[in-house]
Amino acid sequence: QVQLVESGGGLVQAGGSLRLSCAASGLTFRTIAMAWFRQAVGKEREFVAAIRGWSGGSTLYADSVKGRFTISRDNAKNTVYLQMNSLKPEDTAVYYCAARSTIYVTTIAQGYDYWGQGTQVTVSS
Repeated sequence: QVQLVESGGGLVQAGGSLRLSCAASGLTFRTIAMAWFRQAVGKEREFVAAIRGWSGGSTLYADSVKGRFTISRDNAKNTVYLQMNSLKPEDTAVYYCAARSTIYVTTIAQGYDYWGQGTQVTVSS
C-alpha cells in the first residue's frame, strides 16, 4: 500500500522560509518521479515543482516559484523535500506531494498516481 505523508507546513511571515517533507512508503522510491502541487482556496490545483527518479538530476519548477523554491530528494530516506524561501502571501495554499510510476516528470496533475493528504502553508503579510 502506497503512502505519502507530508509535513512541515505552518504559518510564516512574508519573506520567511519553510521546508516541506514528504515521506513515501510502499513503492520503490528511487525509481519514482516526485512532485509538489498546491491548491489555494477557490482555485484549481497547480503544479509547483517536480524531480526525476533515480538521481533526481532533472527538476522542473513553476514560473511563480522559480528561484525561490528548491525540490530535492533523499532516496536513502524515501523522502522528497520542498525548500521554500522568500515566501509571499500568494504562496498560501494546501501543498500536496505526488508520486508518478515512472522516473520522468510531468507538470500535469493527472499524470501522478499517488497523492498525500496535504499540508497547509499560510503566509501572512
